[in-house]
Amino acid sequence: MRKVYSKIESIAGNVITVSAEGVRYGELAEVSSRHGKSLAEVIRLKEDKVSLQVFAGSRGISTGDEVRFLGHPMRVSFSDNLLGRIFDGSGRPRDGGTELVENLIEIGGPSVNPAKRIIPRKMVRTGIPMIDLFNSLVESQKLPIFSVSGEPYNPLLARIAMQAEVDIIILGGMGLKYDDYLFFKDTLEQGGALSRSIFFVHTASDPIVECLLVPDISLAVAERFALKGKRVLVLLTDMTNFADALKEIAITMEQVPSNRGYPGDLYSQLAARYEKAVDFEGAGSITILGVTTMPGDDVTHPIPDNTGYITEGQYYLRNGRIEPFGSLSRLKQMVNKDTRADHRALMDAMIKLYAAYKESLEKKSMGFRMSEWDNKLLKYGAIFEKEMMDLSVNIPLEQALDNGWRILAECFTKEETGLRSDLIAKFWPVK
Repeated sequence: MRKVYSKIESIAGNVITVSAEGVRYGELAEVSSRHGKSLAEVIRLKEDKVSLQVFAGSRGISTGDEVRFLGHPMRVSFSDNLLGRIFDGSGRPRDGGTELVENLIEIGGPSVNPAKRIIPRKMVRTGIPMIDLFNSLVESQKLPIFSVSGEPYNPLLARIAMQAEVDIIILGGMGLKYDDYLFFKDTLEQGGALSRSIFFVHTASDPIVECLLVPDISLAVAERFALKGKRVLVLLTDMTNFADALKEIAITMEQVPSNRGYPGDLYSQLAARYEKAVDFEGAGSITILGVTTMPGDDVTHPIPDNTGYITEGQYYLRNGRIEPFGSLSRLKQMVNKDTRADHRALMDAMIKLYAAYKESLEKKSMGFRMSEWDNKLLKYGAIFEKEMMDLSVNIPLEQALDNGWRILAECFTKEETGLRSDLIAKFWPVK
């Protein structure tokens, strides 16, 4: 039986402090006030002083209210009944369905022992050429999508959710506008993907502590499904909101700020979530795509800067497209060799020619005379952006490869592509 404490030492914002013993970091407590009972989570331990973040806010709580520690951290129900359901950041139903209370599992556990992992070797097909052809997503990979506010990163995630060749999609929404939440719900429902999806959604109007719980609750459920042999894709949006929630709580706790006011353990907090990506021998896998909006499009900002050290590349979303320059999947070579013989060579050739197109475009904008080669590059670049970079394009990898050869044949001679003669002999389209 846990002790009940009837004296709250201080109330600062949504954080309350009590004197207590035998309490663990991350443990839940129940605060009883005149407005009813509220859940709170232990976020700081200093000698016998225990600070708790109240989920529903501290309004209505007085220093004479009771605090009862529950003896366990946040838990979530795990079963196949989660599929097709939508929950808030603390695991309560948001879709009007029944609350699930069976088979409770703890969230926020340690990452999988590296000795239990296997080398990533399978491709996750998405139907998006800029991913499948140029920067393949690999099972158990962790990749951020670097973007700025206003870019269509949520529509991109919704498309990936509908088209990715995986068993289960888990969407972790942090600080979502209500319109974005409804967009995800309606898009996946209309696309027939909601039945294999699970939503954990924290909206901008929800308690801030629930924003911190979303990645942990999403990844705890993902890990259990992966152990059952499922290929799970976890989509997190937006990790900047997660980091800002960490910052807000750190300020409330009067912690010494680090770079630009973020807590000193920002790297560890991000790594603890991204490192959950794993491929289990003889079971399933967890692949993580996390949107990171960059304030001022500044990649040196602490959030993308720390993220880059943890993850295995990144996708840059600019001007409504995944940019070929800057985007990188460091594990793509693990799967490119097994797709089709021309994959790697065609990818390299097309990007090289696109870089040359950018130079010709700059020359044209400065008023230089265009050569015949420049005109070929300008024609190629326009077709490439329309048929490869446009996010509305939805085709299998093999068709994207065939389209790549067709685009090259439309704009250049065989010799101008720089491709090997054996590949040209096999794949060059016959007019």
